[in-house]
Amino acid sequence: MQHRFSSSLLALAVAGGLALTACGSDATPVTTTPADGSTVDTATATSDSAAPTADVSLAGICPDEVKVQTDWWPEAEHGFLYNMIGEGFISDAAGYKVTGPLMAGSVDTGVKLTVLAGGGAAGFQSDTQLMYADKSILLGFVYTDEAIQNSEKFPTVAIESGYEKNPQMIMWDPVTYPDVTGIKDIGTQKITVRYFGGAAYMDYLTSTGILSKDQVDGSYQGDPSLFVADEGKSAQQGFGSAEPFAYANEIQDWLKPVKYEYINDVGWENYAESIATLPENITKYADCFKKLVPIIQQSAVDYITDPTNGNAVLLDAVKKFGDAGSGWVYSEGTAAYAVETIKKDGLVANGPDGVMGSFDTARVDALIAKAIPVYTAQDSPPKAGLKASDIVTNEFIDTSIGL
Repeated sequence: MQHRFSSSLLALAVAGGLALTACGSDATPVTTTPADGSTVDTATATSDSAAPTADVSLAGICPDEVKVQTDWWPEAEHGFLYNMIGEGFISDAAGYKVTGPLMAGSVDTGVKLTVLAGGGAAGFQSDTQLMYADKSILLGFVYTDEAIQNSEKFPTVAIESGYEKNPQMIMWDPVTYPDVTGIKDIGTQKITVRYFGGAAYMDYLTSTGILSKDQVDGSYQGDPSLFVADEGKSAQQGFGSAEPFAYANEIQDWLKPVKYEYINDVGWENYAESIATLPENITKYADCFKKLVPIIQQSAVDYITDPTNGNAVLLDAVKKFGDAGSGWVYSEGTAAYAVETIKKDGLVANGPDGVMGSFDTARVDALIAKAIPVYTAQDSPPKAGLKASDIVTNEFIDTSIGL
């Protein structure tokens, strides 16, 4: 479902005047859905509305409204963010966002959290684009390869790793291709692979010979119709925590299992959905991040342990957005499968140091080395001398938090 963006698209958007946000020129995403899709939901949150304590109070050091931009419509992959939203939240269908008290467990931190939907809700702009266009968006999901690609002109710094393992995968029909065991076999058998154009991992796969350029098709837009129409003769990108369940249980014209392999497992070890910000914010909001990042880390642990609240909030948003005409469909069953798979496959997990949300800087440096020739060939070379410390930091990580 999710996709990646090229630096050329980012440059065009920012060159347009930094007035762009999700779909238009306002400070909030512009949509065609009616404002009366907004509702207040107090039934599903778990907050006890306690006053903020000194340890977790963010009032006065963080913005009164902490805005976090996601890369797709509400889904369980973002559940750790929705899990931090407390009682009295608003699912705003006009702005494709959810706003409520920012909670540290059961304690109100004294500020609000707004989670902004991405993908089609944001005009298919990247989170990097959106943060540069609207400086009120404090944080956004930035994959490590995206940060590498944009390091010269549109740098970001990730402050929490989000996903230890990228959920991005390539899937295939095991009935059509019973001998395929992974992505390398897809390459050997010259099977067409549909993907979102501009994905750096695909350039890595083709430049290393795992796949060939004449077998990849960058026209994919998240729609299952082509996979169904050609009866699984082509492979397709997706998330291991989403599409396998949807294709087996919910896509009525398919309803069969698919198999898949993660991109990470063939060498492109990309941190996914890392919580990132603009470089100037590292100093400006240092005191905020010292308290906020541990709250995010703990929410990631809590959501994997018990996704009840996070799923209730995001599923409310899915319903309200859908009622207003978004076209986004996401079920409770898909959310449950996602959490199970995220945990089982180690997508969200402690780093090698045993800490939730930390970065292995050696791993980041290794990806930089692989990515430089890929992006240079695309005529968008990364910053000269780029190193891990330019794009990620463990400065705000609480090393006592882990699964």
